[in-house]
Amino acid sequence: MCGIAGFINTQGRGEALAMERQATAMADALAHRGPDSSGVWTNPDAGIGFGFRRLSIIDLTANGEQPMQSEDGRFIIAYNGEIYNFAAIRSVLKSQGVRFKGKSDTEVILKACMQWGVERAVADFVGMFAFAFWDNTRRKLWIVRDRVGIKPVYYGFAGERFAFASELKALRALDDWTPSINRSALNDFIQFNYVPAPLSIYENIKKLEPGCILEFESGSSPKISRYWDPRDAHAQPITDIGENEAIDECEKLLSDAVEQRLVSDVPLGALLSGGIDSSTVVALMNRANKGAVRTFTIGFGDTAYDETSHAKDIARHIGTDHTALELMPDTALDLIPKMSEIYDEPFADSSALPTYLVSQLARRHVTVALSGDGGDEVFLGYNRYKAAPSIWRKSQLLPHLFRSISGCALKSIRPQTWDFLAALLPSNQRPRTAGIKIHKIASLLAQESEEEVYRHLVSHWHGERLVVGADQKPNTEWPDNHPEDFASRMALQDTLTYLPDDILAKVDRASMAVGLEVRVPMLDHRLVEFMARLPVSLKLKNGTPKHILRQILYRYIPQELVNRPKMGFAVPLDRWLRGPLRDWAEDLLSEKRLRDEGWFNPAPIRKAWDNHLKGNGIHQEGLWGVLMAQSWLDRWT
Repeated sequence: MCGIAGFINTQGRGEALAMERQATAMADALAHRGPDSSGVWTNPDAGIGFGFRRLSIIDLTANGEQPMQSEDGRFIIAYNGEIYNFAAIRSVLKSQGVRFKGKSDTEVILKACMQWGVERAVADFVGMFAFAFWDNTRRKLWIVRDRVGIKPVYYGFAGERFAFASELKALRALDDWTPSINRSALNDFIQFNYVPAPLSIYENIKKLEPGCILEFESGSSPKISRYWDPRDAHAQPITDIGENEAIDECEKLLSDAVEQRLVSDVPLGALLSGGIDSSTVVALMNRANKGAVRTFTIGFGDTAYDETSHAKDIARHIGTDHTALELMPDTALDLIPKMSEIYDEPFADSSALPTYLVSQLARRHVTVALSGDGGDEVFLGYNRYKAAPSIWRKSQLLPHLFRSISGCALKSIRPQTWDFLAALLPSNQRPRTAGIKIHKIASLLAQESEEEVYRHLVSHWHGERLVVGADQKPNTEWPDNHPEDFASRMALQDTLTYLPDDILAKVDRASMAVGLEVRVPMLDHRLVEFMARLPVSLKLKNGTPKHILRQILYRYIPQELVNRPKMGFAVPLDRWLRGPLRDWAEDLLSEKRLRDEGWFNPAPIRKAWDNHLKGNGIHQEGLWGVLMAQSWLDRWT
């Protein structure tokens, strides 16, 4: 895992020493992504420079150093990620007469692009990657991002250059660029708690979307094409397959994905939350591994949010070498200022805090870790995939006015009261954070379409105009009629937006901040395509989320260790903001500060803050977004 950066002078030729300094500055801004070594390549005649930072994983010798050039100097590559099937591709290339100097996957990508062309080569890659490939003869640049967006890359015109980088920090190292905040992107951030692609927080800078290839030649605009799209798999006919056959095939694909991701020349472990996704990954790792798997987890000292005991039980049953850490509120308060440095555009998924700490914990022992990220989107695991279609279907039997009144009645009872009432239920039937869930369900009753239901579920502010001077229309699109069922449409939309821009961005930045490579076998594109073609009746059989994945896990772990309400990786924000984080939040949300700084309208924010302190409604995630935006603006403007 590494960091890449580069630029092309729009005015053509550059001065050699100045270009080298600029490329070095960009690379140095990404030192955390690649602490092992660095490299720079420039061509002053073409006005192009590449910068690189390396985290050595495969072929630790100098033969794996980057930027890497072809023997004749015509082609250059800077690459971040892992190609898990590189050995098979290497064999094919050797059979075609291609010669290799080292054993790295970087050289395989370089030679594949030279031999077959970028578009043909990338179609064969299984992995996570973002790379820049330059042809000195044609003076043409290609930038490529992996299919589901595991690895990031930004691009755009900055000053007198067209530039690209793994993170915005490297673009900010450009000596002639003054970044300008994109208020529409800031507005999208406030709604979703992340900036959805293709936007970035800066004007004229974009994220390359997953599954895309960008081509650029000086004097022209970037040309972007899509080589892979999950919508294509969802548009295919549903597979006619029996349940047992589906489970067997899925296990085969997932086992292969896990085994491929065990290739490493450095120590390797796994992040184990105790949930279905990570437990399945660890169980399959254990089967494939010859020694005990190192596993790591983190908790919060709060039974409503803490899964450390479940993770410990799973680890004990599988027989892993397990390490756990507890995140306390004072630790979170100390860590919060680092978030705007780690996430160099606004980011407000509160689980970024434990994700960073568990990555830091794992990095003390290993350099590579597997995780279960992506399982919810691929296997239909989010509660909304089950609840929203059911609520929507049943609510259509009632007049809209009656539904709206019923929703208001449910929300008139404080979340804490619902939690108290839920505590009266038997433990195996007791939903976690019941009050939050009931308030979310109540809000759905007034919606008038499936799209409105989904938007309401994934948005943290509803109708309030928060960002001053911004276009209020969100930059996301609802899928068309493929797939046909509501749950699968939500999962597809999450795969296109929430997964790459929130979940994967969170894991990439948190892990790379400490020099840890995280691999995500659940997002092997072959598995994603297979699951997309399965009927929803198998994926949500009898209303059970992740039915297929559960059946695989039951082959390795007793059901009683697995069957419990879904928790996710959330932190107890509601209590922390009313307790140890209150003074910090009050300072950032003061009416005078909000008005003076001019980014946000104070009135709706102050109203939400006051209601939160009183325990009225569920405002913590929306408020957290404003707080993270304020913290980020303090750091970067």
